[in-house]
Amino acid sequence: MTDNKNFYITTPIYYVNGVPHIGTSYTSIACDVMARFKRLDGYDVRFLTGTDEHGLKVAQTAESQGMQPKEFADKISEYFREMNTVLGITNDYFIRTTDEDHKRAAQALWTKLLAKGDIYLDKYSGWYSVRDEAYYQENEIETREDGSKIAIASGTEVEWVEEESYFFKLSAYQDRLLEFYEGNPGFVMPKGRFNEVKSFVSGGLKDLSISRNSFDWGIPVPDDPAHVMYVWIDALTNYITYLGYPDMEGEGMKNFWPADFHVVGKDILRFHAIFWPAFLMSADIPLPKCVYAHGWWTVEGQKMSKSAGNVIAPQDLVDNYGLDQSRYFMLREVPFGNDGDFSRAALIQRMNSDLANALGNLVQRTLSMIFKNCDAQIPAHGDFTNEDQAMLKLAGTEMLEKTRKHLEAMSFHRALEDIWFVIGEANAYVDAQAPWGLKKTDPDRMGTVLYVLAEVIRNLALIIQPVMPDAAAKILDQVKVSEDEREFSFIGQGHRLKSGVTIDQPQGVFPRYVEPEEDAA
Repeated sequence: MTDNKNFYITTPIYYVNGVPHIGTSYTSIACDVMARFKRLDGYDVRFLTGTDEHGLKVAQTAESQGMQPKEFADKISEYFREMNTVLGITNDYFIRTTDEDHKRAAQALWTKLLAKGDIYLDKYSGWYSVRDEAYYQENEIETREDGSKIAIASGTEVEWVEEESYFFKLSAYQDRLLEFYEGNPGFVMPKGRFNEVKSFVSGGLKDLSISRNSFDWGIPVPDDPAHVMYVWIDALTNYITYLGYPDMEGEGMKNFWPADFHVVGKDILRFHAIFWPAFLMSADIPLPKCVYAHGWWTVEGQKMSKSAGNVIAPQDLVDNYGLDQSRYFMLREVPFGNDGDFSRAALIQRMNSDLANALGNLVQRTLSMIFKNCDAQIPAHGDFTNEDQAMLKLAGTEMLEKTRKHLEAMSFHRALEDIWFVIGEANAYVDAQAPWGLKKTDPDRMGTVLYVLAEVIRNLALIIQPVMPDAAAKILDQVKVSEDEREFSFIGQGHRLKSGVTIDQPQGVFPRYVEPEEDAA
């Protein structure tokens, strides 16, 4: 992580030959939570996403639909912009690899690698997957019964390609990469994926074909427009395009590079953890601090596919279950980095148990008691007992510090587990203190208990903002926290609720999910 108060996080730029689904939603939500958290924690944040629009597959798909490649890319790119809106994604910029400034940046990087002596012209012969836009070695290919060849890692069909190509001297960076990995044990996360990367590099690197001359949908190679850049050297450059590369002295590159996190799916880890670092080494540009590769999602135990009809679109997810509920489930259900299964039953269980019964009930019953028994005002409090102080401490800076620590490692599920532990303790505190029975016997003590609970709710609402921004805002509105007092610097002692502030009639934030009734036969 950065020592200063700048923070830069990126999603992979999404390939326009696909469409948004819960897998792409997952990456975007995770990066959005990190960006929101850092902003609330006082950081100057840059959060980048966008679309990767070049390559043979895009050209072929556009042609099959009777469209020009740029026209097709414009159409699909808009779907990903819409996904960001639907999911509440707060990216600072949306980059497209067809942008003119990106073209200039990619060509500048190419020129730098060429000047370093790391690019040469030769002939490529080997296996290539059009769908993956990836080259595969012989030991990464298997033959089907019908004689066709597929890439073992992705299951996509490969074809034998022979053409003139520019090559990058990837083999020359094998030892430098291994040395870098050794000195930067957090460069790839989770650790298991890092082991895979190191094993691949240790097995020997071959020089990488980085241009194609059999089609023209791509960024032209400088001084040789018969070739276009291999889509991955084009796409990876986007991370520095946004920061103003090749201007290394500009505000963007000086303040925000190297990136804190590149967050990617595990299927494109090799490009980000091997190719990209080698390109940057060649160009004398610092390497990113961490590449985090998350897992894949299945749906009800099955791989997502159009043919299976189980691809879940972001809009359907939000329409059926709610935005905050969906964001919470995807980050709580599975340790980030592992593969996960989207189960409707598991999502509904989380909605009703964690959100409605635990957090929703805590907020609703506390604020309802204040509204009914304290003249609809945040009550005054007396001296805090040991139990009160323990509850306030647990839900204050202690909770914030634990959350910070977990998010340093993008351990969203652990952060949420700890937050929900606080919620559980708060509900247990309500039951133990029984404020409903104190109105007649000890109204001052009732006021203190309800004040403690209101303060706990304020802190909980502040800390859940990155994950569930809409619900958090509703809770903060109900306890009358002003818009300019919602950063994390207001968590804990020294920034507490003011007694005597009038609240409105409480409104439920997390209703229980009830199965829609089936139409009568």
